[in-house]
Amino acid sequence: MLKLYFSPGSCSQAAHIALEEAGADYEAERIDFSKQQQRSADFLRLNPKGRVPALVTDKGVLTESLAILAYIGQSFPGSAVGTPSDPFEFARIQAFNSYLSSTVHVAHAHKWRGSRWADDPAAVEAMKQKVSANMSDCFDLIENIMFTGPWVMGETYSIADPYLFTFTSWLEGDGVDPKRFPKVHGHSQRMAERPAVKKVLAAAAG
Repeated sequence: MLKLYFSPGSCSQAAHIALEEAGADYEAERIDFSKQQQRSADFLRLNPKGRVPALVTDKGVLTESLAILAYIGQSFPGSAVGTPSDPFEFARIQAFNSYLSSTVHVAHAHKWRGSRWADDPAAVEAMKQKVSANMSDCFDLIENIMFTGPWVMGETYSIADPYLFTFTSWLEGDGVDPKRFPKVHGHSQRMAERPAVKKVLAAAAG
């Protein structure tokens, strides 16, 4: 059985949703950031990065959302999140998810993790002040260029959808009105109605 280590509201939500969508046999264990459980000796033995998600498989531990989502998609090819067999179509999904991982997530992280990039308190504060504008720029590109609709890749749901849904849920906290992006906002509303999403959100709230 698979085991997912997650923290509510974090990027690990995407993998959690994907496992539900896939109908996978899995266990989910919450990591409480407020208690610094991600820095505990037990968790660091599992994932020395001290971050979620981490997915325990029968072949070892996987980390990084991009890798875990691809693993789930390829492990459950007939499911809602099964990855396409066509290499180009799979690469398109990976390109979208890579943008979320390498650009959007980093833009968001400057609000909470500025100390990763600077020691000067003024510089850290300046990074925080830039988050709203940077996230807006990212979602302008997603809304106008990258998003196809009704799902990220068009008519077919994919591993990109729970990942985008997770990042969209951060917008208000970053000082950005999600309704500025009608296509992305509509996507988020459709996602919220999916049984797998409702189950994961309920588990996070419990």
